[in-house]
Parts: sequence; structure tokens; C-alpha cells
Amino acid sequence: MKAYAMLKIGETGWIEKETPKCSPIDALVKPIAIAPCTSDVHTVWAGAIGDRHNMILGHEAVGEVVEVGSIVKDFKPGDKVIVPAITPDWNSLEAQAGYSMHSNGMLAGWKFSNHKDGVFSEVFHVNDADGNLALMPEGMDPADACMFSDMVPTGFHGVELANVAFGDTVVVIGIGPVGLMSVAGAALRGASRLFAVGSRPVCVKVAKEYGATDIINYKEGDIVEQILSKNDGKPVDRVIIAGGDVDTFEQAVRMLKPGGAIGNVNYLGEGDYIKIPRVAWGVGMGHQSIIGGLMPGGRLRMEKLASMMTNGRLDTGKLVTHRFYGFDKIEEALNMMRSKPGDLIKPVVLL
Repeated sequence: MKAYAMLKIGETGWIEKETPKCSPIDALVKPIAIAPCTSDVHTVWAGAIGDRHNMILGHEAVGEVVEVGSIVKDFKPGDKVIVPAITPDWNSLEAQAGYSMHSNGMLAGWKFSNHKDGVFSEVFHVNDADGNLALMPEGMDPADACMFSDMVPTGFHGVELANVAFGDTVVVIGIGPVGLMSVAGAALRGASRLFAVGSRPVCVKVAKEYGATDIINYKEGDIVEQILSKNDGKPVDRVIIAGGDVDTFEQAVRMLKPGGAIGNVNYLGEGDYIKIPRVAWGVGMGHQSIIGGLMPGGRLRMEKLASMMTNGRLDTGKLVTHRFYGFDKIEEALNMMRSKPGDLIKPVVLL
């Protein structure tokens, strides 16, 4: 089969690989919509998770089931499915402990384009089909549905990690597609004032539509000073980090109140250490929580999140700014995600 792969750090290309085999509990899926991610960029050009050779890229897809294993109960060939970016092994001890995304090791629930070939291929393999596939709601646009693979659950997980509650003042740092979903999720969770940190006009516009009350442009000065000034000098309740780098944590701590929480869902592709300012962190005793987490995967979460779309509570179509048609457009879409032109939020390739 034909596929688009990471050949080595800094290099991608088209390759031919054997079609994967389907074990009794697994499924094979033919993609009908796929989306490149900034994580793919970090993986290839920053070498963020180490070198990979001829590893098929991609972890965001909706598709059509072409084969299921002999003991798969709930899916059959021809079903249109949403495939989560994170596909845990649901019988693992880590899953039983409540951390399915780390099933069988740190980040090991993230299999596509990490531990095994990803979805940028004519057919891809999904482990534990009954636990990891979700039926795509009838009538849903495949491009919109593709946002449920990663962007929605990751952005919403930042809201969960920061434990946003009714009436909280919340900051979302980074308003790419994940950050925009954090904005939407924080608004749904009841944030009263919602600062969104970003500069690109297309993202600013959508952030406001999703519920941001204030826009902070990091190009116009220190974001901590800007936020504190607008908030009458008071620190905020919650910070969600969906962009930036290892230095962003210092800013998050400096704007956070004692007892507040930081939820990080940003993939830190470079840097060896995170900087935590000693005094701003209450010399280690400020009761400021910092939690970073990989999004939960699995069927139940996909079904619940997709139901928000079908019931009019969330519109993921705002994220899809560029549509490509045809398998050969994967390379162009990935390069667009790397260069991030000013009018981009998220590209999708429809097959």
C-alpha cells in the first residue's frame, strides 16, 4: 500500500509498505478524511520523540472499516468511524488505574506515528476496535468529524486538567486549533472571564466566537502584565497551556493565584527543562498545581464529544480553514501545517 512517512528526522516522503494484518480484536480502516497536526511537525522536524525510520505519519482520521477481527462485536466492514488519536490497550493495568493514555508505558496509548504506523496510508490498523472506534454520526461532515480525533479531546482535556469551574477567570495560552477548543471547553464549563492569548486574526476571530472575552496579543508586550492589568491587578484562577514552549510555564505561574491550576496539553517538542519561577510559585508552597496530560482516547469519549456537535453544543467546522482533495495532497497539507500561513487554523485532506 502507498503511504506518507517520516523517513528520518527532518525528512518525509512517499513509501510502499505491506498492508497491516488484523488480529481477532482489531480492525483495518480506510481513511476518508485525515488531518496533519503540529505534533507531526514536532515529530519529524524537531525529532521530539526520537528518530523514526519509514514510520507512516498521521494520527487524525475518520474512515471506513474494511476488515474486523473475529471477536469484534460492534463494528463491521462499511461502517464510517471516528478514530481517536489515542488508542489505548484497555486491558492494561494503567487503563484500570484510570490512565489509559499511558497503557503499557509513558504515552504508550499514543500509538499512531509514535509506536506504530499512522493513518496517512491507504489502509491503517486500529487496535482494540470495540474500545477505540466510534461510529461517525449520520450526516456529519467528515472534515468536521476529523476534529474529534485530536483537536476537540485535547483542547477539552486542558480544561479538565485546569479544573475550570463556574465563574472562574481563565487564560488560554495559544489559540491554534487545540487552544480554540480549550476556549470553547472553558466557556462551556462556565468561565466568566476568558483571556485568549494569540495574534493571528483568523484565530482571534474564532476565539471570540467560541467565547473568549479578551484577546491578548503576545507581540504587544509581556502577556502577564497585559492580563494582570486588564484583571485589576488580580491573578487568574486557571491557565490552560495549548501553545508556546518550555518558557511558557514561567508566565503561567506568574499570572496564577495561590490555589490555582495550570493544565498543559501542549506538545513540548524542544528543550530539556521547564522553568518554574521560585518566588512566584510561593517558594514551592503556593498550592499552584501544574498538570500536563495526554488526551484520553477511546470510544466513549469520541461518542460523547461527537454528540455535542449533533446536539448543537459545539461547531468544529470553524476550525477547518483549508480542504484538500485526494490522497496525493497529504504532503501539501502537512507542509502547510509546518509553515502556518496567516489564514490557517486546520487543513483536512478528503479522500
